[in-house]
Amino acid sequence: MRNRIKELLSGVFHPELEQDIVTAGIFEGAEIEGDKVVIGLIFRKAKDPFALKIKSRVEQTILSAYPDYKVTVIVKEGEKSAERAAKNAAIEEMHQHSTISDIKHIVAIASGKGGVGKSTVTSNLAAALVKEGYKVGILDADIYGPSQSKMFGCEGYLPDAKQVDGRDYIVPAEVGGVKLISIAMFIRPTDALLWRGTMANSALRQLIHQTEWGYLDFLLIDLPPGTGDIHLSIINELRIGGAIIVSTPQQVAVADVVRGVEMFRNPNVNIPVLGVVENMAWFTPAELPNNRYYIFGKGGAAKYAEEVGVDLLGEVPIIQGIMEAGDNGNPATNTLTDVEDIYRQIARKVVDKMEKMC
Repeated sequence: MRNRIKELLSGVFHPELEQDIVTAGIFEGAEIEGDKVVIGLIFRKAKDPFALKIKSRVEQTILSAYPDYKVTVIVKEGEKSAERAAKNAAIEEMHQHSTISDIKHIVAIASGKGGVGKSTVTSNLAAALVKEGYKVGILDADIYGPSQSKMFGCEGYLPDAKQVDGRDYIVPAEVGGVKLISIAMFIRPTDALLWRGTMANSALRQLIHQTEWGYLDFLLIDLPPGTGDIHLSIINELRIGGAIIVSTPQQVAVADVVRGVEMFRNPNVNIPVLGVVENMAWFTPAELPNNRYYIFGKGGAAKYAEEVGVDLLGEVPIIQGIMEAGDNGNPATNTLTDVEDIYRQIARKVVDKMEKMC
């Protein structure tokens, strides 16, 4: 929809500049949420005499194409439109020379809230897919809380730059057959990222399009918790084929799963939800192998998945070795047979669903 809006507004001209508002850099962008469209316009000079006329024309153009939507046009002043045009041109060029064209399947892994083990599930699913014979990459898109470098033991990795046809590309880390890029590789472990959304989105855009992924069967996107600006940016930048929701069984976590599922099912997003992984499903002490203790409740995520017609991809119990393996920089799927069996079953379901959608 964003591309269509941009295309429509390329037909709106600024009389004085004799350019359409997209080429002139006046069109700043469009944000879509539900049935609302917010258009940003930024003019070169204060009190541009054509600002109100162009604003009205933009509203009419979008309403004509999308009569069921509520359209808001925000007019800003100050930044030179030439600078804006240059930024837009740079982004457009990045997209044209993006490295994601050789990626077969892109899967987003999300959670409604933090602390449910989303990143642990991502790392172990990646390791399981490698064991199934696939070429796999991970984009750690959790800008403010990146953890994949820790989980794969490459915290000290400093990405090299590689030139291809005069353009610089980022060389990802490769551990255990998994290609990995994370913002953590570009900052000190003690740094706090005091970034606004635009800065975070810009950094993510570079990691997506300028990482030398090569051919991949699967690129897993480790999203931040919640349903916010980063999620919308990732959805707009990538052709995501499916999403996995991670939750614990407790009701407070399941309530957030609902939001995650509905985000992907929103008509403006429309990404298939492959299923739910119920993490920390139960605990079995080593000395009592026949006992199960449901510390966080029993089957809450599984029950919700059934109610809304989403598959349960798997249940992962609380296993001390999973935590230890993550801390030691080697996913437990690579070291523990029982964990490997669980995640390879999940991986096979994901592969089957993605292949059927092709």
